[in-house]
Amino acid sequence: MRLHCTRAEAEAIPWAENVFADLDAPPTLLTDEPDPAQPEAWTLDAYFVVAPSAELVGRLYQLAPSAPIDSAIIERLGAQDWVTLSQAGLEPVRAGRFVVHTAAHAAARRPGDIGIAIEAGLAFGTGQHFTTHGCLQALADLARQHAPAGPRRFVNALDLGTGSGILALAVAKTWRTARVTASDIDTVAVDVARGNVRGNRVRLGSHPGAIAALTATGMNSLQLRRRAPYDLITANILAAPLIALARPVVAALAQGGTLILAGLLTTQARRVAAAYTARGCRLVTTYPRGEWPTLVLRRSR
Repeated sequence: MRLHCTRAEAEAIPWAENVFADLDAPPTLLTDEPDPAQPEAWTLDAYFVVAPSAELVGRLYQLAPSAPIDSAIIERLGAQDWVTLSQAGLEPVRAGRFVVHTAAHAAARRPGDIGIAIEAGLAFGTGQHFTTHGCLQALADLARQHAPAGPRRFVNALDLGTGSGILALAVAKTWRTARVTASDIDTVAVDVARGNVRGNRVRLGSHPGAIAALTATGMNSLQLRRRAPYDLITANILAAPLIALARPVVAALAQGGTLILAGLLTTQARRVAAAYTARGCRLVTTYPRGEWPTLVLRRSR
């Protein structure tokens, strides 16, 4: 089901998931800006496992009150191999020395590149989105000799909300003796991340030079806290949880440690940064990527 909506309505969608919280199979909600020349013309797409009832259609209109009544476009999607279809459009992505590619594009790597093989699957993170690209560029710059904020050497890193494991792999392949922890609230994502770690010939485990993939809700995990303090934390999630997690994340960050935050819109960047600067971090640099900036902060010593 598709509805036209305003930009403000689209930005509010992540905070409106409780509209479908009572459903065993809630719809997947996606927003998009089809035409940048019309900054207020956004769309809201909802994917249901069954045809939505009139009551569910009404709930969706609650999320986009600007949409004219009876303007919804509803269509049935046939059974298809969506993974294969999505892979067909995944071209290699470059960010600094990183090249994220599928197996079909392994030849895109050049001498000196750090290749990360990620197949399209059931977890977020293929390098295509501005948020992931910004995080990769930030990591690449932190490793450069002449980077504005670096170079940095990390020995204990956390990728919070790892998704496909792409950022954890970028850290492990750049700082090869670092102990990397990759956590996610979604057990499916953790399984996908473990598979990608093995597919990239990086060891799984808790020792230096390996990645430990764990299921955890935010920082509410004894395993995560025991591994602290981290000298690097990456978190590519959403603005609301980033703000809510500011206190425990900063508490787990070593003095002088680096934070890379993404998943937020330009309009949310100031609030996210303020949540962390209020707890002893300073904003080092921002990577603008369309409407999705990436923030790099450092905890004061």
